[in-house]
Amino acid sequence: MEQILIVEDDPALGRGLVLALEGAERACTLASDCAGACKALAASSFALAIFDINLPDGSGLTLLEETRAAGGPPVLLLTANDLETDIVTGLTLGADDYITKPFSLAVLRARVDAALRRNTPAPAPAVFEQDGFRFDFARLDFTADGRPLQLSQTEQRLLRLLVENRGHTLPRDTLLDRIWTDGAEYVDENALSVTVGRLRRKLGKNAPIKTVYGVGYTWAVEP
Repeated sequence: MEQILIVEDDPALGRGLVLALEGAERACTLASDCAGACKALAASSFALAIFDINLPDGSGLTLLEETRAAGGPPVLLLTANDLETDIVTGLTLGADDYITKPFSLAVLRARVDAALRRNTPAPAPAVFEQDGFRFDFARLDFTADGRPLQLSQTEQRLLRLLVENRGHTLPRDTLLDRIWTDGAEYVDENALSVTVGRLRRKLGKNAPIKTVYGVGYTWAVEP
């Protein structure tokens, strides 16, 4: 189920956006200001966020900048401002797309679909190779510079999630839910830190697993 965060202070427009975008495989969370958006982003993982620029307690551009710094989801900006400087500022700060009001809901849906397609993580191939690492997920054969790796099932699940989402930050809560599928609510959060540490040691000093402090972890890729 794809989760979309909508930050819009106009109640009628916000409800209209939710109705236009929700579906069998897509759910929306609606926030009316920056504070509500920050709370939602901290509580859940979203595939896409839509920010109005003019919000009652701040600017959607500031919210965009904070979201990008925290490794959050791709962002589509929604605003009545159509000045070129606003568009350039939004895109420079990392917005994935920009739509000015008034707009067609059909066009908005098309833009949202396109943004989600662009940001869908590439699946891990049967054999993944990068910088001396070779991971054969089908045969469960893992090596680093030709050195065989003995990985537990938990470490294998963590490694596959990181590789499948390479270049994207995975929040800690998402990793807990997807690694310990039989009851993440009963798993001590420290278990994730321990598992990441073990996997890093086994991969060696060149392990591209990076910590995004306060958020989660990512498998770094070359720019």
